[in-house]
Amino acid sequence: MTKEELAISALRGLVIDMTNKANSGHPGMALDAAPALFALYRDHLVLAPGLEGTSWMGRDRFVLSAGHVSALLYAMLHLTGLLSKEDLMGFRQLGSRTPGHPERGETPGVEATSGPLGQGLAQAVGMAFAERTIRARLPLKDVPSHRTYCLLGDGCLEEGVSQEAISFAGKEGLENLFVLYDENGSTLDANTSVSMKEDVPLRFLSAGWNVEIVEDGEDWHKVSEALSSLKERKGRPSLLLFRTRIGKGTAYEGMNKAHGKPLGEELGREAKRNLGVSWAPFEVPEEAKEALLPFFERGRKAKEEYDLWLAGLLPEEREKALHLLEGPSLPEVKKALEAVPAKEKESTRSCSFRALSALAAIDPLLIGGSADVASSVLTDIKGEEPISKENPGGGITRYGIREFLMAAMNNGMALHGGIRPYGGCFLVFSDYMKNAIRMSALMKAGALYLFSHDSLAVGEDGPTHQPVEQLAALRAIPGLECWRPADMEELKASYFRFYERALNGLGPTAIVLSRQDLPTLPMTSFEGALHGASFLNEEKDPKIEIIATGSEASLALEAARILKEKGIPALVLSMPSMERFRAEKEEFRRRMLPLPYRFRFSLEMLSPALWHEWAAHPIGVEGFGASGPMKDVLARYGFTPEGIAERIEALYHEECENA
Repeated sequence: MTKEELAISALRGLVIDMTNKANSGHPGMALDAAPALFALYRDHLVLAPGLEGTSWMGRDRFVLSAGHVSALLYAMLHLTGLLSKEDLMGFRQLGSRTPGHPERGETPGVEATSGPLGQGLAQAVGMAFAERTIRARLPLKDVPSHRTYCLLGDGCLEEGVSQEAISFAGKEGLENLFVLYDENGSTLDANTSVSMKEDVPLRFLSAGWNVEIVEDGEDWHKVSEALSSLKERKGRPSLLLFRTRIGKGTAYEGMNKAHGKPLGEELGREAKRNLGVSWAPFEVPEEAKEALLPFFERGRKAKEEYDLWLAGLLPEEREKALHLLEGPSLPEVKKALEAVPAKEKESTRSCSFRALSALAAIDPLLIGGSADVASSVLTDIKGEEPISKENPGGGITRYGIREFLMAAMNNGMALHGGIRPYGGCFLVFSDYMKNAIRMSALMKAGALYLFSHDSLAVGEDGPTHQPVEQLAALRAIPGLECWRPADMEELKASYFRFYERALNGLGPTAIVLSRQDLPTLPMTSFEGALHGASFLNEEKDPKIEIIATGSEASLALEAARILKEKGIPALVLSMPSMERFRAEKEEFRRRMLPLPYRFRFSLEMLSPALWHEWAAHPIGVEGFGASGPMKDVLARYGFTPEGIAERIEALYHEECENA
């Protein structure tokens, strides 16, 4: 065997060892894709593992979209020195650095958490988009470029988000994006032909990609040559399709049962013989490691060149570039927000537009847009042009009607670094994005989600566009901080918290916005809203407390006025963010909730789910909405000052009688 063949056999042997020891995992594609991953690392990928600055901005990015193939990636990370033998032996075990699917932050060398098929491809598109955008918007000449690589399988291409990603990347001409597709003809349940019939190369070609096909994916030389050929073809993203047989070398070769079934000791020994693995479990011949010397040398040289470029900048240029990449300081964010004046009456989507434009003035790498509803959600930044292949230095992203892609791309941009990404759509369509938002939270990616048309007040568009359960579902995602501001001051607080979270790696933020105009409330303040809750009125001896968010904050105040006339003084609390309020100290929470639980009411024109944490009587929407003018719809569901006051009064008297 050559050193290169030894390295490929070593990768395969480690895959068998890991999945057998764990009695869990997916050896199938991990075995057949080993030559392709070896070719990528040996001849193309630019990283600097083991050297100072392994997270330098100029490195290439690699995303394993087929996250179930983690054993292969971990084996390669062992050969490149980032994981130990003990790490591999802990595969899929609690607390190990080798979890079942790759998790960013848990494993060195893992750029993105992956596993939900197709999303890795969309994240890679986001990374490539971020790389091009940063180079175009940094006020410097000759900013070094880097490439983004992605490995995927048949399952990734069956997920709908993959087509969104393919279409967008082709439209944008992301020439530094390279996708390696392992066509092994199998998914978990059956042969791929049972569920997938299209001409995959034509699918990519029709979207504006370069395509190369390697009929024998076992030949790592041909895979490497095909990648070299693609790198010479500019102006388009590139697909390298290589054909393999799942479970190479095993008794299950070519069968779908190879997908996710460990081989066991006997079949594992047989497979190792077939694959040329003659050494002990979890061992790697030194010659195999030597086969990757070109990878280390290339990374060392590229890192030196990047450092020389950085050192060659004028001090003020270097300082400015680093500041732009790191993002504005929180005092700068606060100052920019404080300068945005409030209006007497304004929708919070309009407040968001003005705040967003003010922040973009101090943060040129605040980049985003909407899923074809920019004029409704008001996500365009004043004075900026759309980003395109012809204008990569624009400041607005046109995602098209691709909500899922938008969220997954935002993850990729946030993970890439240097970009503060945001994306907007109607709240009801957050359902399309939900799994990617969940991934944002899981990875603590600093993405911002802007959702407008936030309640029954959508009116004539009817129940298909009137959200009910969506905000409750978003609030249920661990690590996602949701805000539903009532006016400009609370809106400013929500944007400040987004920056605080994004700049400190704390996770994503969602801001839910009204379409209709709302009054600026007399007692709201930026500082008060930062804690997630603040009082909207003063009552010396309140008998009840009404907790409200967004457009219902002013409604709660009107209802409180009616109730006071009836001898039921009400304290009104605005709670724009449950998550922020929950994170505050217990003393503060008690001060904001001074009345007994049974005399607390919540008010929100959405599902009342989750409100029982704070109020015994959540008033919300049961069922779906209805089509009609806003005022008529709200009256029908009782969301008028008189209707809310009447309902609260009845519940209050009931509580008094039962006391």
